[in-house]
Amino acid sequence: MSPSGAEGLLRSAAAAGLDVCFANPGTTEIDLVRGLEGSGVRPVLGLFEGVCSGAADAYARMSGRPALVLLHLGPGLANGLANLHNAAKGRVPVVVIVGDHATTHIGKGAPLEADVEGFAAPVSCWVRTSSSAADVASDLAEAFAAATAPPGGVATLIVPADVAWGEGGEVVEAPAPSP
Repeated sequence: MSPSGAEGLLRSAAAAGLDVCFANPGTTEIDLVRGLEGSGVRPVLGLFEGVCSGAADAYARMSGRPALVLLHLGPGLANGLANLHNAAKGRVPVVVIVGDHATTHIGKGAPLEADVEGFAAPVSCWVRTSSSAADVASDLAEAFAAATAPPGGVATLIVPADVAWGEGGEVVEAPAPSP
């Protein structure tokens, strides 16, 4: 059995040096949480998205290293936007992973369905929704590159549940952070 998209994504994150993930996951992110195990990325769970996004901003500012945060759907991202706005204005390198409904559920009116890309755009220098398990690690590498390229910023990667659980995840090398 080949690695899942989530496993490839998180192992790629670890290979890039993203060794801590501030997270407030929900059910749609369960495979991303499972992918943390053995990935080399240490989860730090928070009870509210604002705490997680604020912790990621502070971690990156204090450590001088890019930060990783995992949020639950569009409403979870919305709860973290104030801190991501501060990170964006401060040119702080933060990679945001937002779980989303499975692609087959999009457009069916789920209670927490939202325009996640639309929520992310005002605070992000880069936004993408991954379309397959085979591509999600490459998408993470591009998000990392965007967040760490001068002058730095917030890069948001949206990961539908079926992309996370799908087979075919690979580890992709991200470029080293720019000084």
